[in-house]
Amino acid sequence: MNPSPLASRLGAEFLGTFVLVFGGCGAAVFAASVVTDQDINMGIGFLGVALAFGLTVLVMAYAVGHISGGHFNPAVTLGALLAGRIDRGSVLPYWVAQLVGATVAGALLLLIATGKEGFDPVASGFASNGFGERSPDGYSLAAALLIEVVLTAVFLFVILGATDSRAPAGFAPIAIGLALTLIHLVSIPVTNTSVNPARSLGVAWFAGPEALGQVWLFIVAPLIGAAIAGLSYKYLFPNTEDGVLECRRPNRTTPAPTPRGGRRRRPPFPRRRGACAGIGSPARQLRPGGGAAAGASPGGAATSGRSRGPRGSTRRGR
Repeated sequence: MNPSPLASRLGAEFLGTFVLVFGGCGAAVFAASVVTDQDINMGIGFLGVALAFGLTVLVMAYAVGHISGGHFNPAVTLGALLAGRIDRGSVLPYWVAQLVGATVAGALLLLIATGKEGFDPVASGFASNGFGERSPDGYSLAAALLIEVVLTAVFLFVILGATDSRAPAGFAPIAIGLALTLIHLVSIPVTNTSVNPARSLGVAWFAGPEALGQVWLFIVAPLIGAAIAGLSYKYLFPNTEDGVLECRRPNRTTPAPTPRGGRRRRPPFPRRRGACAGIGSPARQLRPGGGAAAGASPGGAATSGRSRGPRGSTRRGR
C-alpha cells in the first residue's frame, strides 16, 4: 500500500499526466513540422515526437512516481488494479486526476497555438488520434483497434515487469520511457498513438466533432489491452519470492535439553505475543532469493541478538 496521502497521489497523477500531454502533444503540435522561408523542414518529425512522449514519462516517473506509482494513464491504473498493484478505492480518483490533468494541458496547448495567426485546431488535427481519413497514413478502424490493444498490452507488460520486486531497482522509469518511445515509433503512422485514454481525450475536446466521434476507440482499446496484460501477468510470471512463510509456533510439549553448566536453553522461537501476527511481520516475509527477512532465520525463528556457543550455551556479556 502506498503510504502517501490520497491527495498527494492525486496531485502527482494530475501533474504527471499534465506534463505527458503538454510535452508529448505539444511537441506534435508545435515542433513536428517547422518549415522555414527557404522551404526547409526544421521540425523534429515522428522520431522527435516519439522521444518527447517517452522522455515525459521517464522524467515524471522519477519525479513523482514514488508518490503515486507514476501511472499518468487510466489504462495503466486498470492494469495495476487487475495485477493486484493498487486498491480499488484509488482507481476512480486516479482516473479523474488523470483526465483533468490531460484536459488542462490540452487547453493550455490550444491557448498557445492560437497565438499563431491562422492556426486551426480542427484542420491541423491538434495531435488527436484517429482512423480512416483521420489516420496519419489512412489505416482502417480494425487496424487501429488491433494495434492499440496490442501495444497497450505490451506497454503494461513492460510496466509490470519493470516494477516487479524481482527487477533491478531504480531502472523502471528508463524501461517504461523507452517502451513508450518504441510504441510511438511503431504506431504514429497508424493512429497518431494513444495507448492512453487521458492523452486522447485531453486534445480531442478541442479538435472538433470528428475527433470526438472517434475517440471512443482510443478509450476502449487501451483499456482492453491493459486488462489483458494485468490479468495475465501474475499467472504468466508468478512471483513466488513474495510468498508468506507459514506461522510456526514453538512446540512446548518437549522441554529443551539442559546443556552443561545447568542453564536451560531458550526456546528457538520468540515468546513475545504477536510474533506470527500479520503478513507484514518480519518473521513471515521472504527475502528475494528465498531467505527469510530481517529479524528471522531461514527456519522462521527470530534472532535474539545473542551469539550461541559451540555447545548450545548462550554467551552473555559479563
